[in-house]
Amino acid sequence: MSVMVARKKVVRKWEKLPGRNTFCCDGRIMMARQKGIFYLTLFLILGTCALFFAFECRYLAVQLSPAIPVFAAVLFLFAMATLLRTSFSDPGVIPRALPDEAAFIEMEIEATNGTVPQGQRPPPRIKNFQINNQIVKLKYCYTCKIFRPPRASHCSICDNCVERFDHHCPWVGNCVGKRNYRYFYLFILSLSLLTIYIFTFNIVYVALSEFGCRDGCNPKLFPVLNCVLTVLEVLICFFTLWSVVGLTGFHTFLVALNQTTNEDIKGSWTGKNRVQNPYSHGNIVKNCCEVLCGPLPPSVLDRRGILQQEESTAQEETCARGPGAQEPSSAQGPCGQPDESISTLFSLQVPVPSLSNTEMPEEKQLPAGELPIPSQDTGQAEH
Repeated sequence: MSVMVARKKVVRKWEKLPGRNTFCCDGRIMMARQKGIFYLTLFLILGTCALFFAFECRYLAVQLSPAIPVFAAVLFLFAMATLLRTSFSDPGVIPRALPDEAAFIEMEIEATNGTVPQGQRPPPRIKNFQINNQIVKLKYCYTCKIFRPPRASHCSICDNCVERFDHHCPWVGNCVGKRNYRYFYLFILSLSLLTIYIFTFNIVYVALSEFGCRDGCNPKLFPVLNCVLTVLEVLICFFTLWSVVGLTGFHTFLVALNQTTNEDIKGSWTGKNRVQNPYSHGNIVKNCCEVLCGPLPPSVLDRRGILQQEESTAQEETCARGPGAQEPSSAQGPCGQPDESISTLFSLQVPVPSLSNTEMPEEKQLPAGELPIPSQDTGQAEH
């Protein structure tokens, strides 16, 4: 008896998404593939804060105020939370066009531009869109097969179109776009405050302790080790201070103008044409509220959506049945047991021999044109 078993394999949509992203926790975490610098960011933050809490905070809490380590812990936790939120979230990736959608867009473009003679460059694929009485060009993405929305751009590292694309930040291991820009800004702002805080109290600690041991420990070894670690913290904070604080100031300027890093580098609104930014409200407070406090759009990827694929496998099974046993019904398994998890299709194959005139026994074969003669046994049986 041949048993056909149809099994349903559940596949999540994130497993089939194009682009150069990595997913963890069944699609809940989304990052870029290049994560080495992100691990360096974690190491610098965790290492510097661990040294500060292990050495300087104990002395400063006793000599100055117990609020010093508490405030440092709040800044540290807030910076780590915003960093992980920026790194693990969808920045606003736009799904690529389906084959039918891409074919329709191609037909629409051909109908608009007409037939291009061979050897000539086709015209650029651009649509004009009006925002606040300002003409904005929508460019066509040849990779995603879509016309990108306003302020969107294609990231060459992640190979995705990102809505309100700002830049790709290797320090957070992800693109920075519409859905995680506010967390990125809060991260660099809190990291700047944390760096200034640790740098300042390291200087205070060095001035107060005078490289001496204040806890009754070994006066020969501990002051030297403590001094080396404190100087290491000061150097890390000093070099981090300029880059992080400068980056925070630059993005504060962009938030006040409601502008992105990509638009500022390309000179979209400050170029030769002197075109005004159609997205700016002309008010710093309104721009900041829109960028940092506006409603957060949901992800359009549906990473954890389900795609079902059926796989059929044939199995040969033999069930031991008694002389009065019946065939298993369609609601039962091969051995008569109920099977609710899978759908089974039973096909009972019984060989039926076909006897032709040449395959009949010798006494049954007749030459052509002769009639059958009843045998003697048949006549006796009739009488």
